[in-house]
Amino acid sequence: MRFTKTIAAALVATLALSGCSEKTVLTKSGLNPADFSSEYQGAPTALYTLTNKNGMEVCITNFGGRIVSVTVPDRDGKFIDVVHGFPTVADYFPENHASDFGAAIGRYANRINQGIITLNGEEIQLPKNNFGHCLHGGPQGWQYKVYTAVEADDSHLKLELVSPDGDMNFPGNVTAYVTYTLTEENAIDIRYEATTDKTTVINMTNHSYFNLSGDDSPQITDELLYINSSNITPIDNTCMTSGEFMPVEGTAFDFRQPKLIGQDIDADEEQIRNGNGYDHNWVLDTNCDDTVPAVILESPATGIVLTVYTNEPGIQVYTGNFLDGSAVGKNGVTYNFRSAICLESQKYPDTPNKPQWPSAVLNPGEQYYSHQVFAFSTNNN
Repeated sequence: MRFTKTIAAALVATLALSGCSEKTVLTKSGLNPADFSSEYQGAPTALYTLTNKNGMEVCITNFGGRIVSVTVPDRDGKFIDVVHGFPTVADYFPENHASDFGAAIGRYANRINQGIITLNGEEIQLPKNNFGHCLHGGPQGWQYKVYTAVEADDSHLKLELVSPDGDMNFPGNVTAYVTYTLTEENAIDIRYEATTDKTTVINMTNHSYFNLSGDDSPQITDELLYINSSNITPIDNTCMTSGEFMPVEGTAFDFRQPKLIGQDIDADEEQIRNGNGYDHNWVLDTNCDDTVPAVILESPATGIVLTVYTNEPGIQVYTGNFLDGSAVGKNGVTYNFRSAICLESQKYPDTPNKPQWPSAVLNPGEQYYSHQVFAFSTNNN
């Protein structure tokens, strides 16, 4: 059943009010659901709150399918919000803050070289919005669209987006779904699905900015990172991949044993200079097995551990190198340079122009499916 605007508004009211209709109830992360009850380009927006028996809370807005807050217990049982985000839905509107914070990215996460793809012998020019390339679906990608809630309860939310043929010049009428489920094991299970009526390319991901030490921590560099990967796809100074693999052994990119993110982030290496730090795709050694850890992130300060699982072949690790303090988020916190890390499961960047890499092509009659899990725990040592 598809939610009507009236039903969606009633759901927002239910989430926002408890007992007395005149009393505003904030989320555990301090959000006021009423601040997300709005419209964008005529479509209604709202805030949806998922909880579990352990007290974990995940807040999501249907504007861009964005995770707004993730509140988890640290080693002492104190609840901490571990993602960057804004306190109102209007803050996410591109005219106010052009950001990818928490978004469900589409049609194509990461970069496409010069914005050009060729499908069925036809060359298609996509918009260029990043160093001459098409990034995250173009300047009006899905992070700036209003998804429709088609299922919602205390522990899961299913969002739908219908992207018309020619959206950012991508071919095909595409119907996409993003389903968020908060498990009783403190994991955010994210499933992406899509179908098309014309051959196109699809590569969806989540673009949350994590800081497991909480918003009061100025940088991500003091957190420990493990990446289950022996190679990266190297980039030039426009962040475009070459089509080759580069072994991580003996470089700043070797996280096969956990190490502090800041240990080598400013190493005198070409790839570090090209990314202004880490902004690269790691080729996962998981063989697309979503039961094998792809990434493990840990805050020594709080003991919070984030383990990422995915069925995708790669993951983009971005250390907030272009955050500059101009964005002020929840609770008035300024988001400074390298204050968070993004862990974006994906097909490799520019896969449509690299036939040797796993394909991102979706044909009529096929089902796109991608799976990503953010599992939280604590290290009590």
